[in-house]
Amino acid sequence: MADTRNGPELHPDTVELARGVNYGSITTVFPSGHLQTHLIWVDTDGERLVVNTEVHRKKHTNIQSDPRITLTIRDESDPYRYAETRGRVVETVTGQEARDHIDELARKYTGEDYPPNNIKSERVMMWIVPERQTIVHQSAGTGMED
Repeated sequence: MADTRNGPELHPDTVELARGVNYGSITTVFPSGHLQTHLIWVDTDGERLVVNTEVHRKKHTNIQSDPRITLTIRDESDPYRYAETRGRVVETVTGQEARDHIDELARKYTGEDYPPNNIKSERVMMWIVPERQTIVHQSAGTGMED
């Protein structure tokens, strides 16, 4: 059985996975109701999850009309271990803080600053508060019901 918790407090495994060099997949809802999923770099302050994108990208424009979001973080050393967080984007941050944050994420994932020429509009941090989290570790026998 998976370890599922309701509420805004981050599960310790979610924090661990978000702090590591583990990739996330983020799902947002189009105004039409269709879903969109992208791979994304992930971070946390220990209380909320955060991702960084650009203001013109669909994942950002989608959350402006519907802040619901699912972020799944996979353990890159054990692909059968992951944390799924269903929640809402509760805050967005632009400006220099968001620009500095993408450099922090790039150094975490690539060892170098984010290439300035890759930025097409303005960077934006999207802060996520969970409503429900599920931790699955199939190689340890957790989440084997599928």
